Amino acid sequence: MALKIGSELTCSMGVRDMTASIAWYERVMQCELLYRADGIGWCELKTPMAGVNIGLSQVESVTQGGGATNVFEVADIAEAKAHLDAEGVRQDGGIQHIAGLVKLLTFYDPDGNAFMFSQSEMAA
Repeated sequence: MALKIGSELTCSMGVRDMTASIAWYERVMQCELLYRADGIGWCELKTPMAGVNIGLSQVESVTQGGGATNVFEVADIAEAKAHLDAEGVRQDGGIQHIAGLVKLLTFYDPDGNAFMFSQSEMAA
């Protein structure tokens, strides 16, 4: 029997303050809260990217420096950076440019979870 992968992906990460994190993801990442289950310390938010959700798990301590980095494609990385700047979002330097391939920008949510925006330069 072959493995059948579905059409949805949930990127799960730990956060210290569920309410503050939901507000950050709604404001900065333009997500929409799908549901919140306080009894188990979990919520899911729909991202603007079809089939991709973000799951937040309430934890006492957030481990930083490991795990996956979720990369979201954007149409204009300079505009995306300006949005992060306006929101006061911590970033890891400026936009990295790999000529002919991609532009990348690393940034962090309030708990130090890493994300990247990417803008492809490859011909379709």
